[in-house]
Amino acid sequence: REAVMETAMMHFLYYLFLAVCWCSGNILQAIELPNYTLILSQSDFQIRLYNESTWVSARVSGTSFDQSYRNGFQRLYQYIHGANSNSSKIAFTAPALTSVPSSSSPSGNTYIVRIFISTRFHGKPPLPNPELKLWIEKWKSRCIAVRKFSGYANDDNINKEIEALVTTLNKQSITIQDTTSYIIANYNASSHNTTQRLNEVWINISGIGTQC
Repeated sequence: REAVMETAMMHFLYYLFLAVCWCSGNILQAIELPNYTLILSQSDFQIRLYNESTWVSARVSGTSFDQSYRNGFQRLYQYIHGANSNSSKIAFTAPALTSVPSSSSPSGNTYIVRIFISTRFHGKPPLPNPELKLWIEKWKSRCIAVRKFSGYANDDNINKEIEALVTTLNKQSITIQDTTSYIIANYNASSHNTTQRLNEVWINISGIGTQC
């Protein structure tokens, strides 16, 4: 019970910070996000070309999205609050990503929760303490199809949002590069208005012009 309360408090503090940034202006001005170029924008999805980026990642053998996110985020929270080789606090960023395995995933119920690392580290952030079982992950530039949705991302709605984006991409004849897992991106929170919460589905794609 104490561990659950501690995790809940970590989430509250993290999202309180994001909510304050949101209410004080544009969250994009307050928190660093990975850089991208907008390639295509439609009413229900976008195609973005993301630059190279660095993430700290937690692998979780979970039974659900909600449970896996809580488990992974708790470890990542400890990392950015000093459980690292520099014993230093690391600036909040957005989004937090959760890779959700599909029914065709060879890894079973393995989820991966990630937090973006600020570009000021130039791809060399402090290493996580070993007991957290985290690793630093470097992504090459990639094209990602994105579908936005509001409210709370949870086990009740993420599959519907994923399926909606997959259906759209298939209709557009856009190639999905990996069907073994999909990503849910969480940005900000407001405890008073769920419509201000921003979530996205991310799917790696190719076949869009010369850039993707």
